[in-house]
Amino acid sequence: MVGYEDFIDGNGEQGAKEAGRWRLEGKDYIVNDGDVVHFRFNV
Repeated sequence: MVGYEDFIDGNGEQGAKEAGRWRLEGKDYIVNDGDVVHFRFNV
């Protein structure tokens, strides 16, 4: 989960992760407008 502005400033997912802006949220998190979401699941 990362905000759109942080995603753009970091030039994508990898840049946001390197800047420490990427965060892991639980299932109770309420998604906000502008959040970029990467869903993880186990099959």
